[in-house]
Amino acid sequence: MTSVQTAHDSVLDTFDVSTARKRCLMYRRRILEISQQVTALHVAPAFSCLEMVDVIYHQLMRPDSQAGQLVYRDSFLMSKGHGCLSQYVVLEDIGVLSRTDLEEYCTPIGQLGAHPDYGVPGIEASTGSLGHGMGIATGMAYADQIKDDDRSTFVLISDGELQEGSTWEAMMMAANLKLRNLVAFVDLNDFGGLARMSDGHPAFYPVLDKIRAFGWEAVEVNGHDSASIVQAVKSRTGKQPYMLVGKTVKGKGVSFMEHIPIWHYRSPNPEEYAQALSELAEVSE
Repeated sequence: MTSVQTAHDSVLDTFDVSTARKRCLMYRRRILEISQQVTALHVAPAFSCLEMVDVIYHQLMRPDSQAGQLVYRDSFLMSKGHGCLSQYVVLEDIGVLSRTDLEEYCTPIGQLGAHPDYGVPGIEASTGSLGHGMGIATGMAYADQIKDDDRSTFVLISDGELQEGSTWEAMMMAANLKLRNLVAFVDLNDFGGLARMSDGHPAFYPVLDKIRAFGWEAVEVNGHDSASIVQAVKSRTGKQPYMLVGKTVKGKGVSFMEHIPIWHYRSPNPEEYAQALSELAEVSE
């Protein structure tokens, strides 16, 4: 495969695995800290897509500082809105959101909800109603193509969103329009809210064959291996829209959350919180 040379190559070439790993551990601990402030949020869904979100912001999105504020040349949509804590903690880390913003998460006085809202700094579309993000991303990428703008549009969707017809309709249009500036990520953790995708929808697999049949270049990697994610994106041909399918673990990093459906909704109690922090501390040593 001949890889495409893009404006992102110099950034991708500076990737450091150790730094990315430390960041993701820090982000998981921060999400756990936030989980003690409110009783209803999605910890496990945020953990499953965290490495992909980290790579998008730290390796793919091109920064463009304006008037002393960090903005990005490219766009990112968290179509999997219930995983937004992964996005919020990254935006806090890079200075787009404040610590106070995160402390006021899901409170009457705060601007951060359980799903992303357009108008919040760093949020480019309101999402959470699953199946809408791919269509929005396709429209944004098409607008940039018409304007001959070199911006890229990145979108992260859940595997559950691949059950939505609107997702596939947008994918067909993106392929027909040859939107080479559209890069999608799938969080393939094999769970919907409370059931395995592979149990309820066995015809869903293999996923790659279906994505490629819709005119996309697609590859599957370990969604928690940051180096593999970076290498896969760097190696794309750039001839058609691109989709990276990340095989992930829901609740990744905390043993009692991994693959357990109830953690789609639960927040850890104080004892579980202490255990989770301990496990993440051990991993970082």
